[in-house]
Amino acid sequence: MKIATYNVNGINGRLPVLLQWLKESSPDIVCLQELKAPQERFPIREINAAGYEAIWKGQKSWNGVAILAKNMEITEVQNSLPGDPEDLQSRYIEAIIGKIVICCLYLPNGNPYPGPKFDYKLSWIKRFKKRTQQFIKMELPAILIGDFNIIPGPLDVHKPERWENDALYRTEVRKAYGELQKKGWLDSIRSLYPDEKIYTFWDYLYKAYDRDAGIRLDHILLSPYISSRLQSGGVDKHVRGWEKSSDHAPVWIELETEDQPV
Repeated sequence: MKIATYNVNGINGRLPVLLQWLKESSPDIVCLQELKAPQERFPIREINAAGYEAIWKGQKSWNGVAILAKNMEITEVQNSLPGDPEDLQSRYIEAIIGKIVICCLYLPNGNPYPGPKFDYKLSWIKRFKKRTQQFIKMELPAILIGDFNIIPGPLDVHKPERWENDALYRTEVRKAYGELQKKGWLDSIRSLYPDEKIYTFWDYLYKAYDRDAGIRLDHILLSPYISSRLQSGGVDKHVRGWEKSSDHAPVWIELETEDQPV
């Protein structure tokens, strides 16, 4: 089973790129972020024509998350992160697909630091960690997947010394990411490539992609009750180089199916 995440940075404007990648990569489950489209403007016809069912939570101009699945039923659990009924930003959607809990997230950026946006990011992380602990206590096969807007460590950023006061790399958010791992969540890509520089985002400015001056923001974390099924994974970096592509690249993993030995 192939599971992927892709911050599309505007699903309608970059729909040809998304459809081209879906055809090329053929993932079974896909989590999308930054739809930048209201609920009624999600391109469900084109997604269906590509062979996928979908659930989504849109938002005009900003944010927005979606889960796509090929030849599998999607059972939506919730489309907002519990803990703050006044938070109307579309950043979280949760579903069950093939006995796996899929948590698609677009964690707040938090810049500029310091300030209210960074405070919102920390409060969002606190709510998110509470939800992830429920999966651990229930011993569920669950996947936390999406754009975390967190750079976990020095290997995940070009010239880390320049990012120390950026909300993506602040000590507080890296600590929170590390605490998830301590609770048993496996950073799938880093576990497969423990010593390599791996990036998933390259800014449009300063020829960042050409220079490979990137950062790793897009993650796939596996609960202890599914992590042993991890087989392979990677970043489709070349997609970032396509015309009119997102500034993120798709990230994917492959899991053994349940009928295979674990």
